[in-house]
This record gives sequence, structure tokens and C-alpha cells, in this order.
Amino acid sequence: MRWRGNQQSDNIEDRRGDAAPGRLGGGGGGIIRLLPVIYRFLGFKGTVIAALGIGAYLMFTGNLGILTGTGGLGNPAGSQQNGVVVESAEEQELVDFVSVVLADTEQTWHTLFQQQGSTYQEPRLVLFRNAVKSACGLGQAAMGPFYCPGDHKVYIDLSFYSDLKNRYKAPGDFAQAYVIAHEIGHHVQTLLGISEKVHQRRRGLSEAEGNKLSVRQELQADCLAGVWAFHAHQSRQMLEEGDVEEGLAAASAIGDDRLQKQGQGYVSPDSFTHGSSAQRVKWFKIGLAGGEVNACDTFSAAAL
Repeated sequence: MRWRGNQQSDNIEDRRGDAAPGRLGGGGGGIIRLLPVIYRFLGFKGTVIAALGIGAYLMFTGNLGILTGTGGLGNPAGSQQNGVVVESAEEQELVDFVSVVLADTEQTWHTLFQQQGSTYQEPRLVLFRNAVKSACGLGQAAMGPFYCPGDHKVYIDLSFYSDLKNRYKAPGDFAQAYVIAHEIGHHVQTLLGISEKVHQRRRGLSEAEGNKLSVRQELQADCLAGVWAFHAHQSRQMLEEGDVEEGLAAASAIGDDRLQKQGQGYVSPDSFTHGSSAQRVKWFKIGLAGGEVNACDTFSAAAL
């Protein structure tokens, strides 16, 4: 990606120097005890509901959700000393990178909202290490990046990017940008009222039917990430050769089917909440093909 030297966002909130809040259930075991609830989310989670406790939060908030039960990904790139952030050159570059990508999403969505006679409200992106408090509850690095509709903030522990590259075999700066663009897609859904409608529709549905609705919401966020990528390239020529392939590889790497196969040895389609690898790739490509928000209507699509 051609991102170096580009405008950076003012909406970065750096909490990497904050003291880590208490872990779920007291210690990393809290994540393990919640695995029956949260394992099925492997992938970017849909954003629907805030401040209902961490159990409900994990069921409805936008979260990459690459859960391993290890209670955190660690922080090899930097450290904390007496509340002061100590970061490596690599981590500082990642900070600059996410700030540039966030600024570019702001530019794209301001333009698209204005074209529809509306105003885009910019979210904030929170950098944290290990664990963080949000309006949706306690978030941990092991969940992956997530969006909280309760405070309109995207949360990310930068050490996740090492996992994306090494564990999930999805390297490259555009793969990293796709992660942010997907979470911003959930923010767009919140602003458009889509997330609330999904929440309302889930009431009274069985778990399996609720999961199907969640898949449609997540695939729409993938499509909206593609919409951003289209405009970032058409207007600002940010993409370079190989970038699209990086984004497609990332979308494929976090499909429910692939992650379930890796994590539990078998695939359970009824428990999908984010879509298969093929579906995630398909909808990212739909958004990327023409940059049309209307093309991302996964809720009306007969086939995903």
C-alpha cells in the first residue's frame, strides 16, 4: 500500500500505557471458561448490542474473535514502564499505519455519506495492550480487534497483526488495513441503523436462525471494507500490485469453516456467525468491484 506520508487521523486514543483491567473471571481462565460461548465466533463479529455484560457483548459486538483460550497474545513489539509506553520502531510504524488507514476510511465515508445527504460521524480507534475496558465490557487481546457500538470505538491490540501474519498466514499491509476497514464497516452499520435492526430481528429467533442473521451482517461488513478499498484506490491510488490478493487472503483465513477446522477439527455450519472463507472473499470482492454501498445488501441476497 502507498500509505507512508499520508494524512493521519486525529481520532487515535492510545491506552497502551494504561494499567491492564482485571481479566474475565479472574485470570486467563475466564476466557477458557467462556469458550463454549465464544468459540463459535471465530472471525470478525457482528456489532449489535452494548453494555450487557461480557457474555452478551461477545455474542453481539464487532470482533475479529481469533480466540485460542490462551488469555492474550502477548506484546512482543513493545512494553510498558510505570504507565509510559515503550515501543519498538516496528510498533511505532504500525501506529502510524493504522492512523493513516483510519484517516483514509474517514475520507471515504465522509464523501459517501455526503452523497446521500447525510453526515458521517467519525469513530475513534483505541490502541491497547492485553485488556481494555469499553462501553461493551472488558475486551482482551485474544478476542482480536473489535468495534463497540456503545461508544463508537474500534479497539485493537497491535500484537494481533503478528498473529495474522504468522498464525493465520495472512501477511501484508493491505491485509492489516482490511482488518480496520471491516471494523469501520460495523461502525457504518451502526450509523445507518442496520445493527439495531439486526438486534431487533434476532429476538425470538432460535440460535441457528440468529447465527444466519449474524452471518449476513458480518458479510456486509466485509463488503463495506471492499467499498472503502475501491475508493481508496480510485481517488488516492493507495493500492499496489498484490494488495488485493493480501486482502482476499485475510478474508479467506478468517472464515468460520477454516477456523473451526483448525480449532476443533471439524466444521459446524449451523454455528457459523461470520461466513465461510468463500463467502467472505465473495462479499469483499463485491464491494471492491464497484465501490457501491447498495451492492452490499447481504440481507436481501438469495444466496450468500
